[in-house]
Amino acid sequence: MAKNGPKGHGRSGKVSKRSQVLSPRNKRWTKVDNKTGRFMDQMARKGKTFKGVRMK
Repeated sequence: MAKNGPKGHGRSGKVSKRSQVLSPRNKRWTKVDNKTGRFMDQMARKGKTFKGVRMK
């Protein structure tokens, strides 16, 4: 996982072993675990993406 740096400097690096895909049914981004292929989470707002997670 990405690590948070010193206070005030934010995230350093990407979230590894995860990606996100756009669900065609409800137009929301869904986070996917690359190792297992399971869906982990879905954004509450349409069109918003997860921070630091690569798009598939």
